[in-house]
Parts: sequence; structure tokens; C-alpha cells
Amino acid sequence: MRVNEVISIEREGPLALIVIDNPPVNAAGHAVREGLWKAIEAVEADAGVEAVALYGKGRAFIAGADIREFGKPRREPILTDVARRLEDCPKPVIAVLHGSCFGGGLEVAIACHARVAIPGVKVGFPEVTLGVIPGAGGTQRGPRLTGIGAALSLITTGERIGHEDALSCGLVDRIEEGAPREVALRMAEAARTGALPCRKTGALEVTPDPETIAEVTARLEATQGHLFAPHRAVEAVAACTGPLPPGLALEREKFAACIESPQRAGLIHAFFAERAVEKIPEAGASPREVAVVGVIGGGTMGSGIATACLNAGLTVRMNERDEAALERGRETVTGNLEGAVERGKMSAEKRDAALGRFKPSVALEDFADCDLVIEAVFEDMGVKREVFGRLDAICKPGAVLASNTSYLDVNEIAAATARPGDVIGLHFFSPAHIMRLLEVVVAEKTAPEVVATGFALAKRLRKVAVRAGVCDGFIGNRILSHYKKVADYLMLDGASPAEVDAAIEAFGFAMGPFAVSDLAGLDIGWANRKRLAPTRPAEERYVAVADRICEAGHYGRKTGRGFYIYEGRDRRPDPEVAAILAQERETAGVTPRSFSAEEIQARFVTAMIAEATRVLEDGIALRPIDIDAVFLFGYGFPRHRGGPMHTADVIGAAELVARIERYTEEDPYYWQVPDLLRKMAAEGKTFAEMN
Repeated sequence: MRVNEVISIEREGPLALIVIDNPPVNAAGHAVREGLWKAIEAVEADAGVEAVALYGKGRAFIAGADIREFGKPRREPILTDVARRLEDCPKPVIAVLHGSCFGGGLEVAIACHARVAIPGVKVGFPEVTLGVIPGAGGTQRGPRLTGIGAALSLITTGERIGHEDALSCGLVDRIEEGAPREVALRMAEAARTGALPCRKTGALEVTPDPETIAEVTARLEATQGHLFAPHRAVEAVAACTGPLPPGLALEREKFAACIESPQRAGLIHAFFAERAVEKIPEAGASPREVAVVGVIGGGTMGSGIATACLNAGLTVRMNERDEAALERGRETVTGNLEGAVERGKMSAEKRDAALGRFKPSVALEDFADCDLVIEAVFEDMGVKREVFGRLDAICKPGAVLASNTSYLDVNEIAAATARPGDVIGLHFFSPAHIMRLLEVVVAEKTAPEVVATGFALAKRLRKVAVRAGVCDGFIGNRILSHYKKVADYLMLDGASPAEVDAAIEAFGFAMGPFAVSDLAGLDIGWANRKRLAPTRPAEERYVAVADRICEAGHYGRKTGRGFYIYEGRDRRPDPEVAAILAQERETAGVTPRSFSAEEIQARFVTAMIAEATRVLEDGIALRPIDIDAVFLFGYGFPRHRGGPMHTADVIGAAELVARIERYTEEDPYYWQVPDLLRKMAAEGKTFAEMN
């Protein structure tokens, strides 16, 4: 019997199966909630039904709530009421879990009278990663099954666990092999006969655990004080020791507060950004088959790229200029794989299989059978053009030739070959086997199927691919180069590097701009500045502090000194930098002044948004959300703020224009209002409307 378009009831004698069929992942949207409510009403009213089991068709039981409904007017019945309706059913109701059972799906399951897991299922409460907390009983029924400690661990981290851990902590009652429908029938019969014990979760008692509550509260204050949802989750769980109804009421109150939080909007925007970037003009093209990948360069970047490809099951050929350099690259790749084994991310068997597919060589001619070659050599146009000229002669027809350049013109690189349609930029971020962003840089003559191949490779490597056009620095590094200047200006005008870093870290970045420069290596930026020096306009303010530090042989963490002095993992300001800064201020005729953390943050973020707007104007990024994805997955932009363009909408175009106009009085060359931003301010438009 079909209840509605996504829920149906199947009868097998005294057993009723409620079937959830809402592709692709059975999200608990309004139709699912309404259908479940009506289905329970129907089986309750049917005197011939003695036991009920819920199962999902397709890939999942219920993978979670429908995130698109968050922040919109609620539609009855809400999931809290559906869970209560399931729990109150006088007949035993069993949930059979397979695939994914997260968030609202798990709340449906724990409201049932027993839960049976099919091996391979993943369960969890990931709501905090979206800026909310479980809002349909997760903070109240969850601890009744697992105890307060385990529930807090799951709810405040968003961790997903497998069937065995779910059984050991009490979230599920049994593990059964079989197809979901088969298991549902078997378990409904077991519940009917008493072979599967059933109970109402809300009637269970919870042992108070104030010590764990206090411990988790203190830890979150120390590590996630800037986040909103995890703290509300603890407050809700702390209420689980009393009767269920008032606990559920408090949970809804905390959930509603999270829904109203700007962090919820930012985190959900970030969630959708990962999916939005897949919509590209070349989406209809067929990617070329890639089984063998060549990587030119065995340094940190090349070794990281090789590791990422090996982890994805690809055969990898690595090339270096001589045996010594090749051996260093081999050792780095082996070390990366060993580290994955030590961290429990890879089995020893998979490591050995990966090393069996790893084929280092000093002969570029060995790349003749590669389906895709990624060049990761020194960032010099002459070097790259020479490499691509050789690849053009060696590689088979149809092989994709990719450059891992961070800044250089991919059109010029492609012109070194007789097959520019096969050439693309694949800009990985270091460490390449860990960082999730991959900028797919499309040159003027890049073939659509080559673009599609870049995106398919990113998916195989479990990376987030963002399509970028050709310009100096593409999307991310072009914007970075611009807003890094404002950090330098703040430093020259009176703020210390440590003050700038502290303000940006308080905004939510893991590291401030000067600490990041030290980590990346100051010599890299120095080389790029020297490359661009002939094109630098005379009217542009230039801050030479970093150049002076490099001239002293201090390149950051790798030399133990940069903007800071490093001792192990600790850093402290370098007095020599303070002296250099004082000299540069005197040379520039600057009288230093103080800046508040809020002023530093405002200038830094406004500079980022201004250049990002110009990137949009120039067509380098397809949409604002693509820029957000670049900064969320490659540059450490705080996820709860949604990215620079989402942040721009929070601030408002009119306020951004007003800020830039104020700053223009100090530096009319650097601070200029982008035409698009001025137009948006005049028309009351947002970047979200352009996605």
C-alpha cells in the first residue's frame, strides 16, 4: 500500500514493513515525515498487524534531515513529532539500518523500539558540522542508550561510527547480515515472538555524569570557544537525566537558537559549496580514462601528488633529474604511506600494494604509456616550457599534460606543445596528499574532455575541484597576493606581525598570514616578488620587510627563523624582525599607530572580498560559491563563516563600499571599489543571487 510518493507499507501476514524510498539518500524531508506519520497511524489501526519494521530502499536507511529546509518555515509534522509517534506506537517497531543513518535518520531509529544494523552501516550525529544540534530527540534518547559520555562524544564531534562501534556503545541492539527487506522481515518476526527484545527509549533512565559534562564543557571552551553549536549540544545533553518531555523541549529551544545563528548559515553554505563546484560548462563531456599517472618532480609537492594518486589506486611513475633526487622522492612517498599506516588510515597490505604500483625513474621516456602527466617542477616558465616540449614528443596521443603551477600562464605553457587542447593546470595544495582543494585551470584551448578528466581525477583523489581561468595566481593565489599586501601594510603602519596573526586567528583562521608565510617558506614569496618586480607600478606601496628577512637567510620554519623564532612547535617574535620593521618604518616616513583586532580583521577580510569580486568580474571564477570553496578547502577560511563571498553578504555590499572608500583616503592605489560591488550596493544585491 502506497502512503504517499516516498513511503509505502508492505504486508507479510502479521508483519508490516514501512518502506522509505526517497532517492538519492532517503533524506527526512516533509514527504518522508508526513508519510511515516500516516504509515504508523495505518499500522496501529490494522488489528492484523502485530509487529512493524522500517527499512530504506537504495543507498541508505535515512541519511539525515533535508538540509534545504533548515532556516525555512517549518512544515508539520516536524521530525520531533514523528519520533514521538514512532515511540508511542503500542506495537513493536524495529528500525533496520543500512548504508548511512545520520542525524535525523538516527533520531528516527532511536525512537523505534529496537535497532538492527546491517554490516557496513555508518551512524552518527553530524549536526554540529552544520552549525546545529540534534533537534528530534538525539540529545535526550541518545544518552539513554549509550550513557552521557559516549553521547557527548558523538554529538559534539559529529563523528560517524560503524556497526560494531554502534553495537558496543548501545546505539544498535543487533547486527544481522542480509538485504534490508529480508532483515526487516526477519527482525519484525523476531520482535513479534519476543526473540528480539524491544523497549521504549524514552522510558529508560540515565545515570547522571556531572564530571563528564564539566570536562567536555571545559575542553570545548578551550578548543572551540568561537563555535556556537557544540556548547548548545552539551547544555541539551545535560538535561537528559530528567523526564523526556521537558528534555525534548529544552533540546528544541537550543536547536532553534542554533538555527538563528549566523554560523548555521555559514556552515550549511560551506556544505553546499562542495557540491556546487561540480556544475561546470564541461560537465557533459566524457573524461578520458586514467590508470597510469606520471609525476615530474620528487620534491614535497611532487611526492605528495604521487602519494595521493597511489592512495587512489593509480599506477604512478615519478621522474627526477638524477638518482639522488629520485631516491629522496622515493623516501618521501614511502614515508607518507608509512605514516598513513601508523595513523590507522591504511593497512599494511594496501601500503605494499601501493608501493608495488610506484615506479620511479630518471628517464622521462618511461612516461610514454602514461594517461596523464602532472609536472611539479620549479616555478619557472622556461623550465616548464622545456618540460612540456619534451612531454609533447614522448607522451602518447590523448595523454593529458598537466602543470601544477601556482601562478604561471597555462596558455604559454600549452604553447610549448603541438597539442594545447591536451594541456591543463592542476594546482594542488601542499601537502598534496592531505589538502582537499584542487584548482583545475582551464586554458584557452583546453578540450572539454580534458577539463572533465581533471574533475574526474579530483573525485577519485577525494578532492574538491574548482574550475579556474588563467591569470597570475588563478583564483586562490591571486586573491592571496592581494590581501597579503594589506597584512604588510598593517605591519608597516604599526601592528606587529604577532598582533596581525592573533587578530586573524581570533577571526577563525588556524594561522595568521605571517605564521602561514613562515610555514610555506619565505623564499617562495620572495622569488615570486622578484619575478613580478619589473611589472610593479611605481605608485604601489611596497613593504620590503619579508625581503630583508630573506636576505638574512631566514626563510621561516625550515630554517628555524622567519617572522618568528621557532623552537620545536613553539614560536616567539624575533627581535631582529622588530629592528628591521623599525628601520623600514623610518625609511618610509611612517609614524606607527595602533590597530584593534576588529580593525585588523575588517581590513584583511575587506581586501580579500574586494579582490575576489574582481576575480568574478574577470571571469576567472564561475560563481561566488566557487571562490568560497577555494578558500574553505585550500586556504583555511573559517568554515563557520561560509567563505569570503558568503561573509561579504553578511557584511553587506553597501557597508563594504563604505569601508573601501574610507580606506581609499589612506591609499588610493591599493583601495579601490570594484565596479561590481558598487553596482550591488546600489541595487541591494547579494553574491548568493549569482550562484
